[in-house]
Amino acid sequence: MSMIRDLRAAVRPVRRRERSGAYKSVREDGGARSAVVDCAVYRAGRRCSEALSPADALRRVRAGDGQEFVWIGLHEPTEQEFSGIAQEFGLHPLAVEDAVQAHQRPKLERYDDSVFTVIKTLHYVEHAELTASSQVVETGEVMCFTGRDYIITVRHGVQGSLRSLRHRLEDDPELLAKGPSAVLHAIADQVVDGYLAVADAVQNDIDEVETDVFSPPGGRSARGGDAGRIYQLKREVLGFKRAVSPLLRPMQLLSERPMRVIDPDIQNYFRDVADHLTRVTEQVLSFDDLLNSILQANLAQATVAQNEDMRKITAWAAIFAVPTMIAGIYGMNFSYMPELEWKYGYPAVLCTILAICYAIHRGFKRNGWL
Repeated sequence: MSMIRDLRAAVRPVRRRERSGAYKSVREDGGARSAVVDCAVYRAGRRCSEALSPADALRRVRAGDGQEFVWIGLHEPTEQEFSGIAQEFGLHPLAVEDAVQAHQRPKLERYDDSVFTVIKTLHYVEHAELTASSQVVETGEVMCFTGRDYIITVRHGVQGSLRSLRHRLEDDPELLAKGPSAVLHAIADQVVDGYLAVADAVQNDIDEVETDVFSPPGGRSARGGDAGRIYQLKREVLGFKRAVSPLLRPMQLLSERPMRVIDPDIQNYFRDVADHLTRVTEQVLSFDDLLNSILQANLAQATVAQNEDMRKITAWAAIFAVPTMIAGIYGMNFSYMPELEWKYGYPAVLCTILAICYAIHRGFKRNGWL
């Protein structure tokens, strides 16, 4: 209820800004910025040349013959910036709140004659080498409000720009003529294709870690067997899985369940997106299992290495125990000790110590302890 009151309170100032032809807010430094990246009306798949505000674009579309739709793109709008558009298009307050706050789980929600979709975007962060603090996958969000004659995209994050996608769709007016659902499919298809590219890059990182862990001890790099690197990569894969797995159900709904705002011809294309997403999901799950195995193998190797060190320490302690024992015996202050008066007693004891130590060392060496 508080959200609805805030929207109603923001209607008047936003409408005053509409008369000036732009949705703007004032930054703290006094400058002005606009959350609207692009706003265009499309008729028969072709962009109308005149520049319109979101409110004017909607009025033109609603006054037309039903052959036009408006596509509004926004980047990280504030609640004040988005409230006017939400009021004009009749967007549900709960969906508006999710779009402004971001950090939402991938989902699909239906509100009367509109569909609200949240899609996570992923970007692979290039790095010279993988460390225990490397960021591998960077996430963003694209939220889509899809109606009969409009689509509003709200993007969060520096990645996942839709500018090139808009230009590519404008070069294919036959597809764009299918309406807002064609734009929604193109966005989902581009994001899922990005998942595939990220999955291939992450696979290379996992292969590198796996090679280091299972390299022979003499040829292993200084980074090999680093549990910190494996655990960091596992955390990044977990973020990857959180972005991909929940999106599978919305894509299946878009491809299987009839919806008024989704063109039947476009609905078939969502099935292809769902298939690609299934492949990525299975690949990410295999990443998680593989990293678990690599981490366990790394810990097992560390345990084996510790056991080998302990065996070496124990072997040398056994060798040094012989001269310690003999020296301790002859260090006792008794008058009658064997060989005390013998001229060659001292050299004989030393030779005995060396012989016994050599025999023990050879035995440990033969058994692989040294």
